[in-house]
Amino acid sequence: MSSYRQIFKSTALVGGTQVLTTIIGIARTKALAVMLGPSGMGLAGLFMSATDLVGVVAGLGIVRSGVRQIAEAAATGDQHCVARTVTTLRYTALLSGILGTLLVVCFCVPISRLTFGDEKHAWGIAVVSLTLVLGNISSGQIALLQGLRRLKEMAFAQIIGAIFGTVVSIVLVYSLRERGVAWFLVAIAAFGILTSWWFARQVPLPQVSFHWRELVVEARGLVGMGLAFMTSGLAAGGVAYVSRAMIVRQLGLDAAGLFQATWSLSTYYVNFILGAMFADFAPRLTGVEKNNPAVNRMVNEQVEMGVLVALPGVVATLLLAPWVLQIFYSKDFVSASDIIQWQVIGVFLRVVCWPLGVVVVAKGKSKLYMAIEITFGVLNIALLYVCTKVWELKGVGIAFAVFYMIVTIGLYGVCRSLSGFAWSGRCIKILLPGCMALAAVFCATAFLPVFWSLLLGGALTVAVTIGCLIGLQKLMNISLWQTVRRKVSPTN
Repeated sequence: MSSYRQIFKSTALVGGTQVLTTIIGIARTKALAVMLGPSGMGLAGLFMSATDLVGVVAGLGIVRSGVRQIAEAAATGDQHCVARTVTTLRYTALLSGILGTLLVVCFCVPISRLTFGDEKHAWGIAVVSLTLVLGNISSGQIALLQGLRRLKEMAFAQIIGAIFGTVVSIVLVYSLRERGVAWFLVAIAAFGILTSWWFARQVPLPQVSFHWRELVVEARGLVGMGLAFMTSGLAAGGVAYVSRAMIVRQLGLDAAGLFQATWSLSTYYVNFILGAMFADFAPRLTGVEKNNPAVNRMVNEQVEMGVLVALPGVVATLLLAPWVLQIFYSKDFVSASDIIQWQVIGVFLRVVCWPLGVVVVAKGKSKLYMAIEITFGVLNIALLYVCTKVWELKGVGIAFAVFYMIVTIGLYGVCRSLSGFAWSGRCIKILLPGCMALAAVFCATAFLPVFWSLLLGGALTVAVTIGCLIGLQKLMNISLWQTVRRKVSPTN
C-alpha cells in the first residue's frame, strides 16, 4: 500500500508544481502582451522557435538520459558511482549547451533572414542563444534532483526560479520595451540556473576527478540513450509540423486552429498527470529494471493510479466539450466538439499505455526506443491523412483515438517480450469499468439530445468521480476525507 501512497504523493506534488509554474508563465505572458501587444508576443515566439530546433539537436537528449543514468547509479547504493555520473552529466550538458549557443551565434544572420526576412534581429537571436547553455546547465541540476527522487527540492527550485525569473524579465521588458524581449527570455533561463544550483548543491556527493578520456567513456552511455530521446523529440516536432501542415492543406487554416484548440484542451489536464508520473516513476522503475516481477508490479500500480486520477477529468471534458471550448475560446470553436470527443478517448489511452513506454527507457533499450518513436510517428501521420480524407474535420479526432489504440496494443506486446508483462487482476477491474464509463458518456454526447446527454452524462461523471475516490482510498488504505480534515482543521 505504501507504493500507492508514494505514487499519489509524487503525482500531487509534481502536478501541483506544474500547475503553479503554468500559472506563473501565464502571468508572465500576460504582462508581455499588455506591455508590447501582439508584436512583442510574436517576437518572443519567433526568437524561441528560431533556436529551439538547434537546442534539441545540440542537447543530444542527455538531460532526460541523465535522469535514467543517475537513478541507475543511485540504485547501486554506490555514492562514488552516483558522483561520477553526475559529474559526467554536468560536463556533457555544459559542453552541448555551449555547442548549441555557438552554432546559433555563428549563424544568427542567416537565421534572422530565414525567420524575419531581414538581418535586424540577428543580435537578438545571438542573445537568446544564451538560453541554450543556461537551460542545459539548469536541466542538468534538475536531472540530479529528479534522478535521486528529491522531488520537494525539485519543486521548490522550479517554482522559485519561475517567480524570480518572471519578476526580473518583466522589469527588463518594461524598461527596454521590444529591445528587452531577448533579455526577457535569458532572464527566465538564468534564474532557473540559480535556483536549481542552490538546491542541487545541498545534495551530499563525494568529490571525483577523472581524465578527459575517462569522461568520454563515461559519456558514451549518456549520449547513447540521449540520442534516442533526441530522435524522439525531433520525431514529435516533425509529426506536429507535418500534421498541422496537412490539416491546413486539406481542410484550411480554420481547421488547423480548431485542431490546436481541441488538442490543448483535451491534453491539458492529463499532461499534468503524465509529467508528474515521469518525475518519480521513471527513476523508480530504472532502479529495479533487472527485476522483471518488480517492473511489472510497478507498471500495473502506475496504470491503476493514473486511471483513477485521470478518469474523472477525462469524462468531464468529454461531457462538457462544447461549453469548455466556448469558455476558453469563443462560440466559433464549438464546432470542434466532435474532434475533442474523439480525442479524449486517445488521451485516456495515453494514461494507460504511457507507463508501458517507460519500461523501454528504464531498460536502456535505446535502439528499440528510437524504432518505436519513428514507427509510431509515421503511423500517426498516415492515420491522420486517411481519416481526414474520409471524415474531414472529425477525422482529426478519430485518427488520434485509433492511433492510441494501436500504440497501447503495440507497447503491451513490447513489454510482454521485455519483461513478461501482463495486466494484473486489480488493474483489469479498474480499466474495464473505466472504459465502459467513457464509452457510455461518449455515446450519450454523440447520439442523445443535449438535455438527456447532460442528464445521463452528468450522472455518470458523478458516479465515476465517486468510484475513483473510493478506489484511491482502497489502494492507499486511507480515508481521503479524514486526511483533508486533519490538514485543514486545527489540532486540539
